[in-house]
Amino acid sequence: MNVQTPTPFPGPEASEKIAFDRAELGIILGLYGRMVAAGEWRDYGMSFLKDVAIFSVFRHTAEHPLYRIEKRPKLRHRQGQYAVVAMDGRILKRGADLRAVLRVLERKLIRAVE
Repeated sequence: MNVQTPTPFPGPEASEKIAFDRAELGIILGLYGRMVAAGEWRDYGMSFLKDVAIFSVFRHTAEHPLYRIEKRPKLRHRQGQYAVVAMDGRILKRGADLRAVLRVLERKLIRAVE
């Protein structure tokens, strides 16, 4: 007889959250470092939720984020799992390649340096 006793701790399926992997964080933090050096960004925050991982960048700590870099794996086969969202909620760029999506922010870095 195979009797399963309930466990007091939820399994991995109940607590799974979306997160950026090491390579993705390397790409994002590389851009973040360049923007900090240019004086454009000052702080960041990360949120890992059930269906989305968010990297938010701020000009000042107490403000709303200037941009949100989002990862939504459920959109992988549709519009692409990565998106850059502006402060007002506009999606500036969406796609499957993180580097290509972040180029929309790198253009702002080129303008800041000129």
